[in-house]
Amino acid sequence: VPDIEAAIKFIEEFDAKRSSLAYDTDGAVIKVNAVYQQRILGATGKDPRWAIAFKFPPEQAETTLEDIVWRVGRTGVLTPTAVLTPVKLSGSVVSRATLHNEDFIREKGICIGDRVIINKAGEIIPEVLRVVEGKRTGEEVPVVIPIECPECGWKVERQGSEAAIRCTNPHCPALGREGLIHFVSRDAMNIEGCGPSVINQLIDSELVRDVADLYSLNKEDLLKLERMGEKSADNLLKAIEASKENELDKLLFGLGIRHVGAKVARILAEEFGTVEKLMAAEHEQLAAIRDIGGKIAESVVTWLSVPSNIDLLERLAKAGLKMEFATRATSEGNPFFGKTLVFTGTLPTLGRAEAQTMAQDVGAKVSGSVSKKTDYVIAGAEAGSKLEKATKLGVTVIDEATFLQMLKE
Repeated sequence: VPDIEAAIKFIEEFDAKRSSLAYDTDGAVIKVNAVYQQRILGATGKDPRWAIAFKFPPEQAETTLEDIVWRVGRTGVLTPTAVLTPVKLSGSVVSRATLHNEDFIREKGICIGDRVIINKAGEIIPEVLRVVEGKRTGEEVPVVIPIECPECGWKVERQGSEAAIRCTNPHCPALGREGLIHFVSRDAMNIEGCGPSVINQLIDSELVRDVADLYSLNKEDLLKLERMGEKSADNLLKAIEASKENELDKLLFGLGIRHVGAKVARILAEEFGTVEKLMAAEHEQLAAIRDIGGKIAESVVTWLSVPSNIDLLERLAKAGLKMEFATRATSEGNPFFGKTLVFTGTLPTLGRAEAQTMAQDVGAKVSGSVSKKTDYVIAGAEAGSKLEKATKLGVTVIDEATFLQMLKE
């Protein structure tokens, strides 16, 4: 096309017909066609200045909201999910969509039986955008917000200014199940071959009640499970055994302490070094740590004071899990030692948490925002505002391959 106006017109026309294409697309690339102009414009990091991605607005679809189910997560939060009349959207058939929380339902005025417009947030997660009020028949039914947990029957409540509804039963079966699924997940203890279906079978077979029980499983136990052959059982036992060598931060994150994500778990592990020292810490000491504060401190102190949790930690220690944080050897000669790194976008082979841990293990500091103090930005696919800011500030931008190479230096 001859100019930017023509490019915009082309994109609008292409957007209008993309639903009829034989393939799915969520955008287009606008680029300068003349090679000599490309050379003049150059590139920043691995991204050319002569090309830019244009994202189309998410595709929308209309369907009927047939029901709402409430799922209990590992922290006791009840999350509503819309059950929809199946409809094709962005290349797949969607039958469920998130409704976030009670406030979202009330704000949107959602009723059972409503015609609703949905899309995929980030082209991935189906969500309800709005109700088509003009198509209401009068037969729609208002949503009843639960007053009891759908899993255990205990009362639920909203705490303070939170939008979330929580089950008040500390022994709710859902908390145990979701907690186990979280514990074995990649960013926590990373026990491969122990996904949700295996966890559910282990619970139903009464082989596992909590995370410590995983470390007393044997081959005979595992062979009782459906679709669990000898090789799969051997691999799972090896993965369980290998997880004992994980650093303390992985364990702290895996325990599912409220408000303790991967970053906070790392801070706590580095600050205290051992579970014993962390358990001895008082609220004021924890709250004074940067990025911790009173809310997280209260959650940690409360969790570590519960007798059943103390017993759990003792059983995990007895099973052979590491209860201390031994920072891997760092070299002052490594390019990242003492530097501040920011990760943005989707990396080709590494998860965000995995890449951050690798950087921290050689003495780097990982930040969530770009500033003049940032030394490197590691950019992956669909990097957004952080990459733009890094470019403006003149921060060095590298890709995953360069990051991995520099780690070895």
